[in-house]
Amino acid sequence: MRIPLVIASLLFLSACKKPADNAGVSVMMDVPYGTDALQKMDIYLPANPSAAGTRLMILIHGGGWTGGDKADFTPFVTTLQTRLPGYAFININYRLAMNGQHIFPTQENDVKAALAFIFSKRTEYQLSDKWVLLGASAGGHLAMLQTYKYNSPVQPAAVISFFGPADLTAMYHYNPLIASGLQQVTGTTPTINPVLYQQSGPYNFITAQSPPTLLLQGGADPLVPPVQATMVRDKLQSVGVPHQYVLYPTAGHGWTGPDLVDSFNKIAAFVQLYVK
Repeated sequence: MRIPLVIASLLFLSACKKPADNAGVSVMMDVPYGTDALQKMDIYLPANPSAAGTRLMILIHGGGWTGGDKADFTPFVTTLQTRLPGYAFININYRLAMNGQHIFPTQENDVKAALAFIFSKRTEYQLSDKWVLLGASAGGHLAMLQTYKYNSPVQPAAVISFFGPADLTAMYHYNPLIASGLQQVTGTTPTINPVLYQQSGPYNFITAQSPPTLLLQGGADPLVPPVQATMVRDKLQSVGVPHQYVLYPTAGHGWTGPDLVDSFNKIAAFVQLYVK
């Protein structure tokens, strides 16, 4: 059974301001970073890169690790370009767990491979080492996992999670639907392979050296309960890492309208504060 962590409801054009003037922006679609058809990325480089190198935001889509596509995040690029002019944006795909193939940690490894590819192109793309990772749902999980677990090829300057799972062992015990979905994407259970679940949980890798974190969460989320975000918030607080937790009390697994506009405004303010 698939966990329906699809974020279509999150992608709503009312969140987008008037599109930025993107004349001269360099756009490269479906750039491969591996040999699989899903190991591709869309690259948006600004018209006037910074002499010191362009700051970068990397987008990671959701879909329960079994579905979704980078195209789901394409509307995000326009609204983020408007709010964060001068940034480069890279929107990545990764292999999906299906029919016993590409189970964990395939998705984690693909994010690592994508970042290594981007790093290898940093001179060509005129990128700085100021990278921000943003993901929703399963993508939020992968963004946090990369950010907290690894400091290479670049330690991200900040991470932003829309309702990303943080502790997969706790998620497994949340309800039978989630347990079935996690068993599908991991090929196992926390009882049989506790190490895999521990190694796949971003929460387990938070330290005092973790970068600033923005957590966006729906209070009525039926799939990723708010406690997943609050436990990250509390651990970040305990080790002194700058963070912001934003709860939309009546929102579920994704939201639209004024709340989504507010999310983008908070993303821009957070990035401007912490990514210098």
